[in-house]
Amino acid sequence: MVDQEKYAQYRTEMTPLLEAAGGRFRYDFEVARTLKGEAGHDINRVFVIQFPDRASKERFFADSRYVEIRARLFDTSVGGRATIAEYTS
Repeated sequence: MVDQEKYAQYRTEMTPLLEAAGGRFRYDFEVARTLKGEAGHDINRVFVIQFPDRASKERFFADSRYVEIRARLFDTSVGGRATIAEYTS
């Protein structure tokens, strides 16, 4: 994360869309230091998002309102990202 204020604004604006799609943050951590990783950059934030099903997840990430928020705030506040795992139950 390179801009805490913009990232906080991103979370504020995207959370209602996430919740409307049936999603939620299950866990959210600020990480002090990366001891081992394959992302090619340090990781300072780790979170888990849950959706009721894959279709809900795909609709959320494709929503034009989310895409605009992400481009304006997430992409400019985060230096890199990594998906560590994804699963369906």
